[in-house]
Amino acid sequence: MSSVRVRYAPSPTGIPHIGNIRTALFNFLFAKNQNGRFILRIEDTDQNRLVAESIAKIKESLEALGLCWDEFCQQSDRLPLYNKCLDELKQKDWVWEDEGAWRFKVSRKSVKIDWDDVVHGHVEFASDVIEDFVIMKSDGFPTYHFASVVDDHDMKISHVLRGDEWISSTPKHLLLYEAFGWSPPLFVHLSPILGANKKKLSKREGARSVLEYIDEGYLPEAIVNFLALLGWAPKDDREIFSLDELSREFSLDRLNKNSPIFNIEKLKWFNGRWIRKLSQKEYTERMQAYWPKYDSNITTSVAYLTQDRVSTLAEYSKIADFFYNSPKFEDIPPVKISDGIISHVADAFYQSKSFGAAAIKDLIDQTAEQDKVDRVDLIAGIRNIISGSTVTPPLYESLEKLGREETLARLKDYVAKKKK
Repeated sequence: MSSVRVRYAPSPTGIPHIGNIRTALFNFLFAKNQNGRFILRIEDTDQNRLVAESIAKIKESLEALGLCWDEFCQQSDRLPLYNKCLDELKQKDWVWEDEGAWRFKVSRKSVKIDWDDVVHGHVEFASDVIEDFVIMKSDGFPTYHFASVVDDHDMKISHVLRGDEWISSTPKHLLLYEAFGWSPPLFVHLSPILGANKKKLSKREGARSVLEYIDEGYLPEAIVNFLALLGWAPKDDREIFSLDELSREFSLDRLNKNSPIFNIEKLKWFNGRWIRKLSQKEYTERMQAYWPKYDSNITTSVAYLTQDRVSTLAEYSKIADFFYNSPKFEDIPPVKISDGIISHVADAFYQSKSFGAAAIKDLIDQTAEQDKVDRVDLIAGIRNIISGSTVTPPLYESLEKLGREETLARLKDYVAKKKK
């Protein structure tokens, strides 16, 4: 059995943003690649900053992406363990008390503290730059540093994958490991995701939660695929990976030291690719779930026409709303074709035995030739009138799905209102 055990350890102070979830993803992928264990540990020892719904949102974020944990714990349930370890340090004279809080004694003699980081290589600090630090607060809860070390040892964590903002805290953790006589795990400090300006990713530039992205119409598969390639590189130029494929390919030696840049257009590109990988049935089901306000029977009938034309599920409404709602006259884009020609098309549609896509195409072509008008302008005019937009799914198939009766009603209504 693999000895690899990793943990994702968020603080329940809000909904984790996408960069934080990337840390969870890398932990998950490494655990699965090594047939190891992925632990979700809620670090809730800072009672003043707790946000009630955060734990549920953390779990929901992971579950939405398929990142299922093998074990779960909450630090607030483990206070007896921290007190036991504090007693051990008291006995070894490694701590001192200050107004109810306990501090770890850091030798004032300069000692080199170093480790080999999987991403950043050899890292060194001098102990004389570290003050005696609190490990147990006066409220009886441990600090992050203390609880993290105790838990990582108790849970037999083999690798600590976390953001490189924690590099400066690692010397404190190593001092604690040494005081207890424990062997530390391997540290893997991940380079942060940056915005286009190469500064810390802001909410405006993309530091939103996974749940927000899903609400905006991004597929979990695309989010996983996109995040995995922010700081990790596969062996070749391949870009499209499922979660299972990533689990098979992932390795620590291909993590990048340089910070990746968040690019929303790239995420949208991935999303479009994953939308087109769905079967028509899967795509329709996703649209029905995302757009419950729309008649599901109509969605079943027409959704497939849009599959190669949207980058997010949210975009469906922009190009398919006309199947469900007739456009307002004032919203119809300019039409170059005269009202008379539109009436001729309507008459041709009415008299035709067939109203299939092929017949509709022939009728439009014939009208354009007979009335000596530009065929492209005629198609655009019909599209604008029927949909209220210049962009739709394939027009002939769309009219077939909309039906002869509704198509004629919209064309005639347009002509009538133009005459007023």
